[in-house]
Amino acid sequence: MHKRLQAYLEFYREELQKAYTSCFDKLEIPANLKQSMLYSLDAGGKRLRPILLFASYEVYGQDVQKVMSSAIALEMIHTYSLIHDDLPAMDNDDYRRGMLTNHKKFDEATAILAGDALLTYSFELILSDPLLTSEEKVVLAKELAACSGPKGMVGGQILDMEAEKQSVSLEAMEEIHALKTGELIRFAIFTGAYLANATDEQLQYLKQYAYYLGLIFQVQDDILDVSGEEEKLGKRVGSDELNEKSTYPKLLGLDGAIAQKEKYVQKAYESLRLAGAEDSLLKALTDYFSQRDH
Repeated sequence: MHKRLQAYLEFYREELQKAYTSCFDKLEIPANLKQSMLYSLDAGGKRLRPILLFASYEVYGQDVQKVMSSAIALEMIHTYSLIHDDLPAMDNDDYRRGMLTNHKKFDEATAILAGDALLTYSFELILSDPLLTSEEKVVLAKELAACSGPKGMVGGQILDMEAEKQSVSLEAMEEIHALKTGELIRFAIFTGAYLANATDEQLQYLKQYAYYLGLIFQVQDDILDVSGEEEKLGKRVGSDELNEKSTYPKLLGLDGAIAQKEKYVQKAYESLRLAGAEDSLLKALTDYFSQRDH
């Protein structure tokens, strides 16, 4: 990994950790609920979505404190989705990031409620952010609801479940993952650029970029589930096959999945160029998404 990118990732992970810890220090809620929420938030995630939000903001703006609450909200939405994904009724996983999943550490009811709490608290954070105007709050709350709800991530999850034990086309798989994985990435890219006053044209090209980045992320996820190392991944290798998921390697073969990922990478680069962001850290993050090993 490029040293500049590595330093960037480490710096903003620490900044995000400090910021959300401060939020929870002030939060007066039942102790077991707070413990369960923080358990999954603290579980060593890469924080890629909020880091994308920071990087997108810095293409056109400067002081990232403007986007900090939005970044925390995004990470909480992502974490809630993982808690619920791991439940017995969904993927039935015992480990996440090398740690017991939330329902194994606590219990199923607490895990469900912790996910619910992270989801709803994320909107409160954005709507009470003193650094955002009233218009910005409305725009971001609407975008976050769309990206995480039935038109976005949740809709993609349903399509993904329906595709289990079936053969689906490449187009259908792209639709699934553009929603399930890509919509939260789109929120990250949109929010950063929007709050930094990007033009409508720039936002449109960045929307295209986010679409391809979401697909890159998912293809690499599928590849790692076939060829990754459990110690690095912190979860079972082969769980997609065990759950009879529709994946890129299953549809295209491992070599075909790698080739398809490269097509997405080139399209992402072109979208960045058109947005005037080809020299930004977003390009380095695209490479990181494509080449990550966990």
